[in-house]
Amino acid sequence: MALTSHVVHSDPDILGGTPVFTGTRVPIKTLLDYLEAGDSLEVFLDHFPSVSRGQAIAALELAKEMLTAHANPA
Repeated sequence: MALTSHVVHSDPDILGGTPVFTGTRVPIKTLLDYLEAGDSLEVFLDHFPSVSRGQAIAALELAKEMLTAHANPA
């Protein structure tokens, strides 16, 4: 999970411990909210220039891994 610390950071002094992109105050959930609303990754990155494309993609990959790990087998 070393990659996680380069992508996601949680600190009680930053937004009450909400997971944010490392080096920013942008919550990871904001990216998911944008995508859920139908916005593209480019729109999110335009609105939050402090988040790099690499960070956003890595966060999505982490979310995918977490969902896959917790999915019930068919």
